[in-house]
Amino acid sequence: MATLASLSGKDAALGAKPPAFAKPLNDLDFHSGARIEEITKLIQEFGKYEMRDFDDRRALEVHTAKDFVFSMLGLVQKLDHKLPVSNEYLLLSGGVREGVVDMNPDELGDYARGMDYDVDFTLLVPALKLHDRNQPVTLDMRHSAPCHSWLSLRLFDERTMEKWRDCCTETGPSPPGGGGGSHYFSPTKVADWFFRSVRAVIEEVRRHPQRGVPGVAAVEKNGTVVTVILNVGRSRMLYDIVPVVSFKGWPAVAQNWLMENHFWDGKITEEEVISGFYLVPACSSGGNPENEWRLAFSRSEVQLKKCISTPLIQAYQAYKAMIVKLLSRPRAVSPYHLRSLMLWACDRLPSNFLGQEDNMAHFLLGLLDDLAHCLVNKSCPNYFLPQCNMFEQLSDSTVLLLACRLSSVRSDPAEHLRSAIEHAKAAGRLAQELQQALPGLASSQSDGLLSSAGRQDDSLARKLQQLVTENQGKSISVFLNPDDVSKPHFRIDDKFF
Repeated sequence: MATLASLSGKDAALGAKPPAFAKPLNDLDFHSGARIEEITKLIQEFGKYEMRDFDDRRALEVHTAKDFVFSMLGLVQKLDHKLPVSNEYLLLSGGVREGVVDMNPDELGDYARGMDYDVDFTLLVPALKLHDRNQPVTLDMRHSAPCHSWLSLRLFDERTMEKWRDCCTETGPSPPGGGGGSHYFSPTKVADWFFRSVRAVIEEVRRHPQRGVPGVAAVEKNGTVVTVILNVGRSRMLYDIVPVVSFKGWPAVAQNWLMENHFWDGKITEEEVISGFYLVPACSSGGNPENEWRLAFSRSEVQLKKCISTPLIQAYQAYKAMIVKLLSRPRAVSPYHLRSLMLWACDRLPSNFLGQEDNMAHFLLGLLDDLAHCLVNKSCPNYFLPQCNMFEQLSDSTVLLLACRLSSVRSDPAEHLRSAIEHAKAAGRLAQELQQALPGLASSQSDGLLSSAGRQDDSLARKLQQLVTENQGKSISVFLNPDDVSKPHFRIDDKFF
């Protein structure tokens, strides 16, 4: 019987090829058998197709759309003077369906990049801006699930009460001496009023079409979100506009979170993290949609994103693309939940590990495992309010269905990554074909009804391109005087422009 040594000698003499696995088998994913190196390369390839660097033309189109939306909001303010005269918007890269704000996923409508739009943004528009430290505020959390609240206007001045009376619900008995019960600011009534106002302004614009002003392809209400799609040059810009209540400072209910250790400690100051919060028009599963708002920490999340390593962000984007479609029916898991898991991972794992590009495959696989764990335990704590379980309302049947779909992804992550890459390529090709087929999407030039950026020179385009490409994902606050919408002042995080 031939020995192993003699067989090896024969193979060498015959010039046989070395074994297929020339590299040591220490880079395999135990569960799927996929090579870690292959998954890492696929994540990097996906990133190439997801890059959203703007050339001069696209940057100018982005600026034109932004100018149109801010001008339109200035006209909304003038309709009935409900919005603050001097307002501060928060502009976020990505629509609400991308998880930039915690909204209920079953109310957001279906829009696809490439098919319906090319670039998407979310704009938080304060209906009430409560930034005065002496302003009485009554957050009534007695009737709500964690991370939610009612907002009473009972302590506000009579002028504010009268302005917003038609957007309030009156609950409770009248106090002695009259005056009515507690007036609660209603998210659904505010959203209805806001949509009617935006639509009225846009209909007026459509009645006076002028060359150079973006064409409005759609104005739709999705739950409490107003979605506007604009045709600007060869680009389609989607804006999800959300009426909110804006606060300075930090809510007492989230004070305990500040006492814990976090991944951003020493990288940014606590003052940057707790500069403000919002109430967004979203209700808990068992709450009263007429009165209940959801606490949102969008300003804080923008600051925290600056502290997340680039390799983890790349892995997260690929992970989200792999699973978001599979988990979209039933609509129970949103990209905001996925983002929350990433923030928890940042707190749990050392920063030197998260900063290594060679670990991107481990990040993606770990995020898949984290989501599976959260599903089977029906537990996904809010990052800022851990007492709020965002998966508490999931039924057992929904959990089982989503867990099975997630298991199929985890069993073959490389194949699902390839599929995500093909989808990204297809979306890019479709967008290019639409742009070539419709070389002039924009319609008009302003006669003063809406300010237009059509006459901005190339230097403006270059400046905006630089701002966008260098600050992707960061908050862009715009201080706008509705009496002079041609001169917005930008603040990107702590920098002014």
